[in-house]
Amino acid sequence: MNNANINIYNTVTTLNEAIVTRWATIAADAIANHNGFHVALAGGSTPKLLYQLLATKEIAETLPWQQTHIYFGDERCVAPDHNDSNFNMARQSFLNHVKIPAANIHRVHTELSDPQQAASDYQADLQQHLPHDASGYHFDLVLLGLGPDGHIASLFPETAILQEREKLVDAVFVEKFSSWRISITYPMLEHAQNVLLLVAGSNKAEIVNDVLTHTQTTPKYPVDKISHHCEWHLDNTAAALIPYELLSKTRTNHDQDIGC
Repeated sequence: MNNANINIYNTVTTLNEAIVTRWATIAADAIANHNGFHVALAGGSTPKLLYQLLATKEIAETLPWQQTHIYFGDERCVAPDHNDSNFNMARQSFLNHVKIPAANIHRVHTELSDPQQAASDYQADLQQHLPHDASGYHFDLVLLGLGPDGHIASLFPETAILQEREKLVDAVFVEKFSSWRISITYPMLEHAQNVLLLVAGSNKAEIVNDVLTHTQTTPKYPVDKISHHCEWHLDNTAAALIPYELLSKTRTNHDQDIGC
């Protein structure tokens, strides 16, 4: 992959500290531009550590929570207090610990029995609150994780949602989990002002290397369609298999050289 924005850090801690800095910078720019900061959260273990860092007093007191609007890139169709709920994880990790107005937290109403209705309602919420122009609706920041199968948000391989170009949000049944999920679609990711892909752990090294090095013109993984639109933020273990010659051709920040 040419011209990728790849950022590599010694540890998950330094990775998340860098994301806090990016969050603050993007928030300041967005508020100066349209008096609000609209961010879509990711689920997963690496983002959870980021959210806990955002909730620490020394960081939380520096951020503009009154003008911050929180959304979710995807959600599982479970109750909002369920252990698998991305909203519940975010609430426990940081939303309950910062001074953000309740009205600024936009969750997916997954308690509805009809996933398609939940997706439609969430799209209406986005259209009501997100900044927009002639090209469409825009998040200021989208945070994403990367699954071992190359999925992002709930855009899984071989699912119909990958072909969706009209809806901003859609429901998707994921066969491997035998469950429904709600997810933003590619158009929302493509129109986002900033997309940050957070990947940590040696179990992600193979998929990271494959995504960044395969040369097929046809997308191999869901992440491929937006890979050039992302900032890649990796810890050393997730980046361990990336060939040095690729890194030498990309815009890369290092805490230290990786062993490859």
